[in-house]
Amino acid sequence: MASRYPFFVPLASCFVACSEPPPPAPTIAEQAQEIEAVFETPVEYTTRHLDSSAVFGFISAHPDTKADSAAIVAFYQRRAYQYAWFVNDSLSMAARNFFDFAAPSDSMMAMDSTSTDSRDPLAFVFSGDSMQWTDSLRAVTELQLTARFFRLADKRYSGFVQRDLRELDWYIPRRKKNVDQLLDSLVAGTMDLAPFEPLHPQYALLKERLKQLHAWEASGDTVSIRMDVKRLRAGDSSAVIARVRTRLFRIGDIAQDNGSARFDSTLAIAVQQTRARFGLTVDPVIDPPLLSALNRSVGERIRQVLVNMERLRWVNADPPEDFILVNIPEYRMHVYEAGKITWSMDVVVGATATRTVVFGGDLSMVVMAPYWNIPQSIIRSEILPAVKKNSGYLDRKRMEVVRGGEVVPARSIDWSKYNTGVPFVIRQKPGAQNALGQVKFLFPNEHSIYFHDTPSKSGFVKEKRAFSHGCIRLSEPARLAEYLLRNDTTWNAAAIKKAMNGDKEIIVKLATPVPVVLGYFTAWVDEEGRLNFRDDVYGHDQRLAAELFVDQGDLASLQ
Repeated sequence: MASRYPFFVPLASCFVACSEPPPPAPTIAEQAQEIEAVFETPVEYTTRHLDSSAVFGFISAHPDTKADSAAIVAFYQRRAYQYAWFVNDSLSMAARNFFDFAAPSDSMMAMDSTSTDSRDPLAFVFSGDSMQWTDSLRAVTELQLTARFFRLADKRYSGFVQRDLRELDWYIPRRKKNVDQLLDSLVAGTMDLAPFEPLHPQYALLKERLKQLHAWEASGDTVSIRMDVKRLRAGDSSAVIARVRTRLFRIGDIAQDNGSARFDSTLAIAVQQTRARFGLTVDPVIDPPLLSALNRSVGERIRQVLVNMERLRWVNADPPEDFILVNIPEYRMHVYEAGKITWSMDVVVGATATRTVVFGGDLSMVVMAPYWNIPQSIIRSEILPAVKKNSGYLDRKRMEVVRGGEVVPARSIDWSKYNTGVPFVIRQKPGAQNALGQVKFLFPNEHSIYFHDTPSKSGFVKEKRAFSHGCIRLSEPARLAEYLLRNDTTWNAAAIKKAMNGDKEIIVKLATPVPVVLGYFTAWVDEEGRLNFRDDVYGHDQRLAAELFVDQGDLASLQ
C-alpha cells in the first residue's frame, strides 16, 4: 500500500519490492522542506477517512441538514473525505475550539432538542466525559459536528431571525453567507477567527462598542437626569451640568470628569459631539431633547445595538465599492466611493402612515423638469375631494388629465362618478409648483419610490424629517444630478441647471446604474469611530426586538 506521506518511505520495503537500487536518501534540508510544506497546509489532515457514502447517508437520514447538504459535501470533498474533528482515534483540539466558538452565541446544548439526550454523542463531547469510540460512533459524531457548525453559522452570520424578512418590512434579500474559509480555519486550529467571519465591517465596530455600554452599566450611573429650566448654555452653573458631565464621560464624549458644575468650553465641545451622535441640532446647549437621549437606559441602548447587529447579519458582508445609502432613521443620504463616504445630504422620508420601504435597487435615470404622475392614493385622499369642491382646482395647481395618451380638459370629466380612484392619469406639469421640484431620480421598483427635489425647502431644517408620502426628498438635488452625470460631457453644471429650470421633461439614462440601498439602522459607528443612535421612527426596532429577546438570557446569545 502506498504511504500517505511519500517522503517517509520505509527503506526495508524497497529492498524487498524494488528491482532497482533505491534512490539516494534525501538530504536533511530536503526532508525539512517537505515536512514544513505539509505542516504549512491550511487544512489539517489526519490518517482517518470517511467513506463518501457515509456522508450522503448521514444527510439522507437527517432531513434538517438539507439546506446545508451541498456545503457539507463540498467541505469533505475539499479535504478528500478526511476527518475534520478527530486526530486518529481521539477528538482534536479543533473540536474543543468549536465548543468555545459556539458558546458566545449559542450553546451546543441549546442548538438541538436531541442534544440533551443521553444517546446523543455530542452530549458527551461537550460535557468533558470520556467516550469509548467505535468506528460508527466516531463517524456519526464527526458528521454531527460539521452539520451543527453550518446550523450555527447560518444563525450567527445570516440571522437569528429565520422568518421571511418581508414580514418585518425589510425587502432587501437576506444574503446566505459563505463560511468555507471560516470552517477550514477553525478545523486547522486558527485561534483568531474574526478575520474570516462573513459579516459586514460595521458588525465588528458595534460589537466593540458593546464593551463601552457594559462598562457604563457597571458604573451604576444610570439614574435619569432632570432639570427645571428650559436650557443651559456655556457659562451657566448647575448641579445638572455636573451630572451631564459625568454621563458624557461614561459614554466616551469627554476625556475627563472633573466634577465641575460650570458649563465650560470643554463641556460645550463634548455636548455638541453628543448631540450630533443622537441626531440633534449641533448646538452647545443642554436641553430636554438631549436629556431625553441621555436618559434612555443603558439596557435599552444595548438592545438597540444588538437589534442593529442582527440586521447586519442579513446584508452583504462585502458591500459594493460605489453606492448610495439612505438611512431612513438618520434622515440622511450618503454617497460612497471606493467604500468610503465622499459626501452626504439631508433628506425627508415617508411619514409613519406612508413609510418609506426598506429595499434596494439600481438608480438608472435622471429626469429633469419632471412631470409628477400623481399616485391613486393621493388622488383618492386629496385630489378628488378638492376637485369636487372646486372644478378649477387642477388648473390652479398646474395639473392635467391624460386619457388614452392625450391631454383632455379637466372640466370634461364628471368627477362625481369617482370616489376610490380614477381610470386615467392625473399629472402635474413641470415648473416651480411641481411637487417633485426640478429633478427626480429613478431606480425602478415595485414600491414606486424614487428620489426627488421639492419646492418646500423649510422641512430640511427640522430634526425629525419623516413627513413625505414615501418617496425621498433631497436637500441638494442638483448636486446629486451633477455627481451622477459627472462623466457625461453633455451634462455639465450649466446644462443641468438649464434643463432643470425648463418646461420640458428630459430623461437621461445613466451609462452605468448606481446601486441604491434604502436602509434602516438606528445604531452604527461613524467614520470617526463614534457610536450613533437614532429614534425608531417606524417601530421596526420594536418589532425585531420582540423576535430576538424572548427573555433576558437571549442578550448573551446575540453578542
